[in-house]
Amino acid sequence: MAQAPDLDHDYPLSEVPPGARKGLLSTSILLFGFTFFTATMFAGGKMGMAFDFKTLIWAAIAGNLLLGLYAAVLSLIACRSGLNSVLMGRFCFGESGSKLSDFLLGFTQIGWYAWGTATIALVLVKMLSLPSSWTIPLMVLFGFGFSLTAFIGYKGMDLLSRVAVPAMLALLVWSLWIATRDAGGLQGLLAIQPKESMSWHMAITLVFGTFVSGATQATNWTRFARDGKTAVLSSLVGFFIGNGLMIVVGAYGAMVYQQPDIVEVMVMQGLSIAAVVMLFLNLWTTQDNTIYNFAAAGCNLVRQDRRGTITLVGAGIGTLLAIAGMSDMLIPFLILLGSIIPPIGGVIMADFFHGHKGRYPQLSTTTLPRFNGVGLGAYAIGAVCAYVSPWVAPLVGIGVAALSYVVLFEVQRLRVGRRQLGEANAGVGA
Repeated sequence: MAQAPDLDHDYPLSEVPPGARKGLLSTSILLFGFTFFTATMFAGGKMGMAFDFKTLIWAAIAGNLLLGLYAAVLSLIACRSGLNSVLMGRFCFGESGSKLSDFLLGFTQIGWYAWGTATIALVLVKMLSLPSSWTIPLMVLFGFGFSLTAFIGYKGMDLLSRVAVPAMLALLVWSLWIATRDAGGLQGLLAIQPKESMSWHMAITLVFGTFVSGATQATNWTRFARDGKTAVLSSLVGFFIGNGLMIVVGAYGAMVYQQPDIVEVMVMQGLSIAAVVMLFLNLWTTQDNTIYNFAAAGCNLVRQDRRGTITLVGAGIGTLLAIAGMSDMLIPFLILLGSIIPPIGGVIMADFFHGHKGRYPQLSTTTLPRFNGVGLGAYAIGAVCAYVSPWVAPLVGIGVAALSYVVLFEVQRLRVGRRQLGEANAGVGA
């Protein structure tokens, strides 16, 4: 008799079995909460200072549709295979080579965790006029506090999202209504002229790059999706609608009040308490997902199912980075993410659909090479091209990495075929 799946287990080193799969509501609301992120609103605020309302909406649609489609493709692969991105990395980069993607994906998530931990502590000290000596203790409190739902696992994050997402939506709608009123209605909003400038490709880079690392690791939850349709739709809900809403909300406040920070906007609207609640829920629903991502990468890196322990270790590292001043490094961090993370997704997609013809073998019964030169080479080419690209770096990284993988894979296949043919001819001659 087949053993029933452990529904309290998150399968950090193996495929998610059919009996542990989740429905559309569960996966959608978790990803929706994940994309409710203060940094995304800040990016939207920068766009709101540079575009008129109509141009802003089109830029937000274009950028978030691309982000949503990227997440949806990876989510479809995750659902079909039951694997997350770090486990797929074993096929793409090799048994030892996958430690590169483990490190990169884990590093980006711990960076975001440190930024969020520092941000909420600094904002609360400022808003509540607390002594500056409270800053570090608050960082420690939130650094470990935000990790509690991630320590529990999927169930803990799912429960938090079901409570926090409706509350945040209500607060944001309230803020948007006040902003529309203060702008003089839709006509007043359309009449606002931008005070700064920004190119279209920079806007797309900002939208796509702000959360591309999260989209690459959304597979940690979409691998729990009941079927491919659920995985794709939940990704679009989270990354097209959810992330798009964050961009528009941030831009809205910037256009009306010339302030890109949504918390400051809500304070200006007389919603100080609501601003604190919104910031707290906003960051918690992202922070627990972020540290969960770090734990997933860490389990694969050390090849041990110690998700709870690694979660707490990551919270400690993130807290130390927050204390060290991570809040001042957001823009350089985003630029770095736009170059080094998207090529991983490009290699995964090319490896699954071209290298493995749309189906991974069972991970536990497969012998993998230590290093997959095709995947590692394709990643390196994609990352370099993304870094030096004057256009939308994340899209360049994905496209170049995927194309490079296909080319290198075919070159390797031809070389192996020629070698086997030569060995066969030599055997006949003997």
